[in-house]
Amino acid sequence: MHVLILGGTTEARRLAELLAADHVPGLRVTNSLAGRVAAPRLPPGEVRVGGFGGADGLAAWLREHEVDALIDATHPFAGRISFNAARAAATAHVPLLALRRPGWVPVAGDDWREADSLEEAAQLLPGLGRRVFLTTGRMGLAAFADLTDLWFLVRSVDAPEPPHPPRMEVLLDRGPFTLDGERELLRRHRVDVVVTKDSGGAATAPKLTAAREAGVPVVVVRRPPAPAGVRVVAEPEQALAWLATRMSFPSAG
Repeated sequence: MHVLILGGTTEARRLAELLAADHVPGLRVTNSLAGRVAAPRLPPGEVRVGGFGGADGLAAWLREHEVDALIDATHPFAGRISFNAARAAATAHVPLLALRRPGWVPVAGDDWREADSLEEAAQLLPGLGRRVFLTTGRMGLAAFADLTDLWFLVRSVDAPEPPHPPRMEVLLDRGPFTLDGERELLRRHRVDVVVTKDSGGAATAPKLTAAREAGVPVVVVRRPPAPAGVRVVAEPEQALAWLATRMSFPSAG
């Protein structure tokens, strides 16, 4: 009985922990990480790092390693791997479930401007502020490299590489973040506009509350489209229940 989790997220690690805690006899869990973070938090179970070589490579891996169920628990913005997972699962005839945290929803007092890409987000910034808190990670900073008149505070787990904005301070940090900490960060750096991807979840949501309280506008990059026809659940416990049904687990956790 072999489950492959395409992970790298809090939800993926939690699912791996639940599976390990159930102590299902004969269950093998492999966690696949993309390898974009230098020192990731490793989940329980087997861990492989790196890509598969596209949908065909993933389908071959599923067959070679006799995978019985595939869980796509990647980041909401890891669009390519999700489409590859859907195609590979169909090719290899392996059941597929997507574990995806819900997106954020604006509430009263929020000043959000939505964008379909980082490039579109960059185009909005000159009219919104001069000191930008950029929380989209170290990938994609090239979209902001031409904004020479703006100052950026870039928060990421690992140090970014060029191209990136010329006026930039890097804050190496990893969530979850606290509301008090985000309030102080906005105040200390005199941030007047925030840029974020709609990652969802609670770990990085306090920045949205802090921005609302401070009256700071937020540019929110919408999620890329997801593969059609794939069942989606929001919680690791729901994924565990799906596996219990599909794989005849003695316990659903």
